[in-house]
Amino acid sequence: METKKVWFVTGASKGLGLALVKKLLEKNYRVVATTRNAQSLISEIGEASEQFLPLEVNLGDNEDVKSAITKSVDYFGQLDVIVNNAGYGLIGTLEELSDKEARSNFDINVFGTLNVIRNATPYLRQQKSGHIFNISSIGGYSGNFPGWGIYCATKFAVAGLTEALAEEIKDFGVKATVVYPGYFRTDFLDKDSIKTPENAIPEYEAARNSQHAHLDEINGNQPNDPDKGAEALIAISEEQNPPVHFLLGSGTHEFLDNKIATIKGDAEKWESLTLSTII
Repeated sequence: METKKVWFVTGASKGLGLALVKKLLEKNYRVVATTRNAQSLISEIGEASEQFLPLEVNLGDNEDVKSAITKSVDYFGQLDVIVNNAGYGLIGTLEELSDKEARSNFDINVFGTLNVIRNATPYLRQQKSGHIFNISSIGGYSGNFPGWGIYCATKFAVAGLTEALAEEIKDFGVKATVVYPGYFRTDFLDKDSIKTPENAIPEYEAARNSQHAHLDEINGNQPNDPDKGAEALIAISEEQNPPVHFLLGSGTHEFLDNKIATIKGDAEKWESLTLSTII
């Protein structure tokens, strides 16, 4: 019987990450699941077993991530699929968010992802196989959400680094996919999950309206099912030629079409100035 792949999933204690881990275990994959509090994973899924390894990891600490990757390889003997899912939402305009608030979002959403890539890629490269999923957001493709600038910036960074990563590792037989989820019915928008500015500026009415809409209206009414999202990711992982860019969930194509139309319209309108620079 074929040995099932080993998945390494960050941010696995809730939301899409937890749904993915549960779905993988149902399908008899072997799973390393990381979180800031391993007990929360154990409560949801159970203790370590031949199929499951829960790990408490500080993604902002490169040495801690390196240790987790080593433990995972020692435990299962291999790594096959990496899912950089950990991250959190941050609402606040560019003016009102402090340096600390902004950097903290980048530390987890971007540098935590880089720490995992940096330490997992050597194993994938040496075995000449594997797949890295970096979970961005539709806000990592279209950033025109007032009050979400820093969060969107982190997710744009995840998209950009994934494009480069896909080119860097393809000669080793390793794949990379950036995933742009739309609105999924998870606790992402719960008040104890998402962060808001410590010093809000009331003049930013559009940002406050967006904040209230997300926390009070969209939260709990998202159209997409995380279990079905997990199924889609697993299906992509089994493809011989997976996409570098993958839109996940209903509503995402609308953002895609609108941005393409906007960029194309701007490019055509200002083409004369664009070409005015020719020597």
